[in-house]
Amino acid sequence: MLTSADLAAISLSLRLAATVTLLLLLLGTPLAWWLARTRSWWKRPVTAVVALPLVLPPTVLGFYLLVAFGPFGLVGRLMDSIGLQLLPFTFTGLVVASMLYSLPFVVQPLQNAFEAIGERPLEVAATLGAGPLDRFFSVAVPLARRGFVTGGVLGFAHTIGEFGVVLMIGGNIPGETRVVSVQIYDYVEAFQYDQAHGLAAVLLASSFLTLLVLYAINPRPHGW
Repeated sequence: MLTSADLAAISLSLRLAATVTLLLLLLGTPLAWWLARTRSWWKRPVTAVVALPLVLPPTVLGFYLLVAFGPFGLVGRLMDSIGLQLLPFTFTGLVVASMLYSLPFVVQPLQNAFEAIGERPLEVAATLGAGPLDRFFSVAVPLARRGFVTGGVLGFAHTIGEFGVVLMIGGNIPGETRVVSVQIYDYVEAFQYDQAHGLAAVLLASSFLTLLVLYAINPRPHGW
């Protein structure tokens, strides 16, 4: 039986995942397009930076973000100088940290989808008089729709299951930064395995259904 604290953690996790996914689709699309099209020397280092969260331990990323966002970090001092609230232990901080941690799960499927389009459809559109923006929105985006679906689903599901990064940046504030994974951790620490099992089962079932829906609507997701 889920408690009110469980429901609050689920609600917060869903709000966090929806916000992060929407922002990553908006900001990650031009980045993925550039990575798919550019021949610049910078492509390799930028690709490595985007993929870094795939291999970096979440606690390491969370620690460096906590230092950077803190009162003595570069980002913290900048935000303090312009009168903005520091990011650690806030919902906004969770959003920023989760965007960095989930970045490859959205950008890489989009990049693969854009690369799969090839040059021919864009060249045909150009010969018909379509400008760069028109070619992108009228040709590239519709042809890359599977990449958008895959990136959105993976970004949402990955953000829901975060633990190390959100614990380092958000802490454990009920109703503000305590997400589902942290709530499960609290139950385990308190030896309340029945409560932990109930909440973990919800995550397990939702993750399975998410992947089931993803493979049903997109049997060959780009890059995954």
